[in-house]
Amino acid sequence: MSIAARTKAVDKPATDRRQQTRRTRRLLLTTAATLIAEGKAPSVSAVADAADVSRRTAYRYFPTQEQLLVEATLEGLRPVMESALEGAPAGRTEADIEARVDALARNMQRLAVEHEALLRTMVRLTVSRPRDGQGPPRGGRRLEWIDDAVRPLRRRIGPARYTRLVSALAVCLGIEALIVLRDLCGLSPAQAEEISRWTARALLKDSLADAGHRGRR
Repeated sequence: MSIAARTKAVDKPATDRRQQTRRTRRLLLTTAATLIAEGKAPSVSAVADAADVSRRTAYRYFPTQEQLLVEATLEGLRPVMESALEGAPAGRTEADIEARVDALARNMQRLAVEHEALLRTMVRLTVSRPRDGQGPPRGGRRLEWIDDAVRPLRRRIGPARYTRLVSALAVCLGIEALIVLRDLCGLSPAQAEEISRWTARALLKDSLADAGHRGRR
């Protein structure tokens, strides 16, 4: 077996685990959202039972009821972002990809402003949790939306550059970027949005230029 094949075989179980983690987390959130829509304020245990997920697993994802309810409320933003990306160009050209990334940045940052209080609460509830690489991460929605926006580039720029681009975009988009630009830099919401959009476009252009340069060599 070649080195590439062995690497792929080793990576597949890790990828499968990450996908299962995201599915379980999303199941708990959608179940909680359904119960909230029914006028309830469900406990973590109640959501676990309704989703047919072990309570121990549910508490690994959401240690407190407050965190679960905040995250479940934010899960309602998903249709808004998915609709925005569906309305963006398909991604056949560089201009299309740039338009997709700009639509992603514009809508993500506007949603961050509109739901700033909830998102700041989420940060407060999760930022002090130890990250040992084993527990379920937060921010899954953000990575899914970024991946959806730039997926047409994956084959063109290669997996390493693609992973770097997705990770870099995750830094300049979302509530953490808004906090830095608002609290640290003193910018208005409109100014913060423009900086995030500019940074996202710059990262995209750099990735495309790097891939083109390496290809020519």
